[in-house]
Amino acid sequence: MKSLRPLAFTLLAVLAMASVADASWKSGRTDSEQDLLDRIQREQNPVKKAKLELRLGRLKMQQALDAYGKGQLDQGKSLLDGYLSRVKSSWQILKGSGRNAVKQPQGFRELDIALREDSRSLEDISKRVSYFDRDPVEQTMQQVNQVHDEVLHALFPSLPIAPDKPAPDQPAKTGEKGES
Repeated sequence: MKSLRPLAFTLLAVLAMASVADASWKSGRTDSEQDLLDRIQREQNPVKKAKLELRLGRLKMQQALDAYGKGQLDQGKSLLDGYLSRVKSSWQILKGSGRNAVKQPQGFRELDIALREDSRSLEDISKRVSYFDRDPVEQTMQQVNQVHDEVLHALFPSLPIAPDKPAPDQPAKTGEKGES
């Protein structure tokens, strides 16, 4: 019985490595910006197109993380702008698709999850950058949270909106803060 244990562990390890290799083979190569741009231009399905926009945005986010990690603040800001543009584009594509997010959540759900993850990444960037250089990161974080609120409202229309936040389709009220 003891001689079968090493064999079982070896077999388990080989199966685990094979499944990882199979997953990486199926996923193909890593996404390049040009490849994603070409695929976005060709794609007709709005859900798939929105997902590709999101993938391109997340590629920009990763590049921004790398740039901020190397202290390249201007390049990081530019990449965050590109990321935010792609996130907004993804959201606009889904909104314009005519799909009901409650009944057909494909695409909307993925955008919700990605925005939650990206919000955490932006918080990490904000903690790494000096206080005086955080403004672009915090502005991006605010806009991402606003888009995320809109996505959540589309997925869960009956969800109450926080009192300090305007409804996603209504402008913010001005002049109410600080009045005594």
